[in-house]
Amino acid sequence: MVAPRHLAALLLLLLAVATVAGEDEGPRGRRLLVLLDDLSVRSSHSAFFGSLQARGFDLDFRLADDPKLSLHRYGQYLYDGLVLFAPSTPRFGGSVDQNAVLEFIDAGHDMILAADSTASDLIRGIATECGVDFDEDQEAMVIDHINYAVMDVEGDHTLIAGDDLIQSDVILGSKKIEAPILFRGIGHAANPSNGLVLKVLSASPSAYSANPKTKLGSPPSLTGSAISLVSVMQARNNARVLISGSLDLFSNRFLKSGVQKVGSKTRHERAGNEQFVTETSKWVFHMRGHLKAVSVKHHKVGETNEPGMYRINDDLEYSVEIYEWSGTSWKPYVADDVQVQFYMMSPYVLKTLSTDKKGLYSTSFKVPDVYGVFQFKVEYQRLGYTCLSFTKQIPVRPYRHNEYERFIASAYPYYTASFSTMGAFFMFSFVYLYHK
Repeated sequence: MVAPRHLAALLLLLLAVATVAGEDEGPRGRRLLVLLDDLSVRSSHSAFFGSLQARGFDLDFRLADDPKLSLHRYGQYLYDGLVLFAPSTPRFGGSVDQNAVLEFIDAGHDMILAADSTASDLIRGIATECGVDFDEDQEAMVIDHINYAVMDVEGDHTLIAGDDLIQSDVILGSKKIEAPILFRGIGHAANPSNGLVLKVLSASPSAYSANPKTKLGSPPSLTGSAISLVSVMQARNNARVLISGSLDLFSNRFLKSGVQKVGSKTRHERAGNEQFVTETSKWVFHMRGHLKAVSVKHHKVGETNEPGMYRINDDLEYSVEIYEWSGTSWKPYVADDVQVQFYMMSPYVLKTLSTDKKGLYSTSFKVPDVYGVFQFKVEYQRLGYTCLSFTKQIPVRPYRHNEYERFIASAYPYYTASFSTMGAFFMFSFVYLYHK
């Protein structure tokens, strides 16, 4: 039988372990549903799937038309992310359809979608709802007669060696991708009305989208750098989506292949595909660029307790801790552009928070000479990072009648005028009454 004190010690130890585990828990779960239109893709793209599993993700491979397919059960989602490698599927099986996929994203989950020249209306529709439009020509592919891979010299120049990448260490990692990225597939354009879409890999100015098997009868609808090969979208609920016009981009063949761009003397032993898909998938599934804010505090200068309200012209201090998920643990986030607003209908105070480089951001300011219900508001948006938006409401009262200064320095001229008038009247009265 375990002694009570030993039992208590064991419970404290388990509680401590659970607390540490909770602190290191990532921002997203690790259950991914992989939908394929052919099970052979599981082996032809095994290197990419293996990299996901090596990072701790649990992959559930299913055919896209599986009649038992479902994303949720009893009101709870069964998966945390979706990998959609079924470009030609005309419809999903089970209870999954286009609306179900979009609701999955609206619920805050992430998705990687890869298409190719066989993309169905279903896949194109999902992409359109995520802010990108594939070429309307069902037979079109991206063609580039100047920036193609050497191995495609005698072909139709649809095997592109792309290197026009977004400049973002958050999305692509801190290590620069030196080798060109092999791409064969269809192009798309970002919807100009959707400011949430970013082009990660763009075509060169010499590229265009057309049917490689026929002659051009009219100017192509997509040309030059307006063609996006790979795009990402981060929704307002911080759900992330990656859309690629090439399923081959993730294939073992492209990940392990060497590459040399035509006209270049440099041949790379490995194309940049492996590094590219690894780093972008880290970003999509929130292994990088995910921020969280904790310990939001405010109090009067010289005090530690948070008051129920402030008085106009009080001096206060505001602080918050911000951390970034590194893939394994939460690390202090360091930046110099985090701001707080003291807000009522419009910001009365806007201050940039200073940081101790250990995650703590703080500032101090004077409450404005206006009373009402204010909010401490932080809205932080930075390329590649999740959006931080949080508020804390606090009322501000005016001075009570017994809190005003008895003698106000700015009123001294009026005091002087009053007493001088009284003195002058007294002297006038005295002279008038007693002087003959």
